[in-house]
Amino acid sequence: MQLFRRAGHFRQRPEVCGSGQLEKEGIPTGVAALDDILAGGWARSRVHLIEGRPGSGKTTLALQFLMAARDRGEPTLYITLSEGRDELIQAAATHGWSLDGVGIYELVPPELSLDPSFEQSVVYSSDLELGETVKLVTSAVEESHATCVVFDSLSDIRLLAGGSLRYRRQVLALKHFFNRHGCTTVFVDDLTEAMDDANLHSLVHGVVRLEALTIAYGAERRRLQVFKMRGRAFRGGFHDYVIRTGGLDIFPRLVAAEHNDGFVDAGPAPSGVPEIDRMLGGGLDRGTSSLILGPAGSGKSTLALQYAVAALKRGERVLSISFDETRRNFFKRARGLGLDLDRYGDLFEFQQVDPAELSPGELASIVRRCVEDKGARMVVLDSLSGYQNAMPEEQFMLLQMHEMLTYLNQQGVLTILVLAQHGLVGQMQSPVDLTYLSDTVLLLRFFEAGGELKRAISVLKKRTGGHEASIREYRIDTSGIRVGEPLRQFTGVLTGVPRFAGRDADLMRSQDATGQDATA
Repeated sequence: MQLFRRAGHFRQRPEVCGSGQLEKEGIPTGVAALDDILAGGWARSRVHLIEGRPGSGKTTLALQFLMAARDRGEPTLYITLSEGRDELIQAAATHGWSLDGVGIYELVPPELSLDPSFEQSVVYSSDLELGETVKLVTSAVEESHATCVVFDSLSDIRLLAGGSLRYRRQVLALKHFFNRHGCTTVFVDDLTEAMDDANLHSLVHGVVRLEALTIAYGAERRRLQVFKMRGRAFRGGFHDYVIRTGGLDIFPRLVAAEHNDGFVDAGPAPSGVPEIDRMLGGGLDRGTSSLILGPAGSGKSTLALQYAVAALKRGERVLSISFDETRRNFFKRARGLGLDLDRYGDLFEFQQVDPAELSPGELASIVRRCVEDKGARMVVLDSLSGYQNAMPEEQFMLLQMHEMLTYLNQQGVLTILVLAQHGLVGQMQSPVDLTYLSDTVLLLRFFEAGGELKRAISVLKKRTGGHEASIREYRIDTSGIRVGEPLRQFTGVLTGVPRFAGRDADLMRSQDATGQDATA
């Protein structure tokens, strides 16, 4: 690691920096996802601003930028007026990084450094006049010949300036200095003071804001927004991100219109249960979304699993995301139905997620990775009640789900959504209405007949073709799903309060020796 010291004379930077022939291609930010959001990374030889409250990840993102430049062989410089050299090294170590080769110029009180060799490079920033501080900084840049610079932070310059007019002029002077020397520069601002009259956004080439939102329960949600990037068609809106070991992991907002490549329809996907396929006119169509709706325990997850196993038997890759069920219980339930999912190996990917910890952007990235990188042809979300808990408001959930379903449909993926309704029998209500987003809706119901609790299945709608209008009884046992004949002797099954006018002999019986059907 290089630590630059004060000196009386500095070497002049190469003439090319002031020749006006600046390269126009972008500079990687150190995070590929942010490069995508910015439509090419930072602009070369321009000044940018990363702003956010303390703890939002500004320093981490700035270090990723400089380390990427170092790895490309470019000279770098991290100018710190707030954090010491040791603090930066420690922060980098928590991510498994080494700052060797990254230049650091610190303006901190000398008592923070016990090494006498560093006494000339550390000064009391609070005791310096603004002009002297800036002169030290510019001299360090000239001495290092850095082409990628981080200035952390502008809050110290704001305090030294003492007023908004002087502060604005000084920032403008720094901008011209860095531009004249051909430096791709990132200013860091912690937003500890709101000075709208300073209006930094108008001075810099691009602005990225990092935010950390506190929710009622669970981990804080972090999101990123690009306010401006001159000459770039950047991706606007909020983009979720997390800070993990290894730096910022950013999840660009999913825009379905960017993935409208079209697909060749390969025909319907059957379930493997002939009666259900007949009800659906041959099966569920690829490139559509299907909603399985019903009360808890009615067999929604089992029906979704039936479609997944049928796809696996055809050699198709399936992604199943569960908000409510652990991996152990999921595979145990599958074995109870005579289904061995382990035999399909990598074709079946099961992801158990915690809605209190997962952001919507991260969920979308999981789906995209499995579809685009691994070629998944079926995605199961079980259940949307858990997904709803990951969203701050129902309105945002509908917008997010609309974008994701549109994206999956355009990729030719068969999407199966599971949604639990409130209650077990009688009138039911859904926590959120997604029927208008779904191409197919299957409704499951409990009803009572002959002193037994029974189940019924029906198809409420199918946009892409005809479907059977009847209501059929079905059972779940160790043999899997069995579907009976239409319930013509009943009325009121869908309301949960049916009236039976037929014979008990016309209804299905369990095949288990105990007379009990398997748990759904």
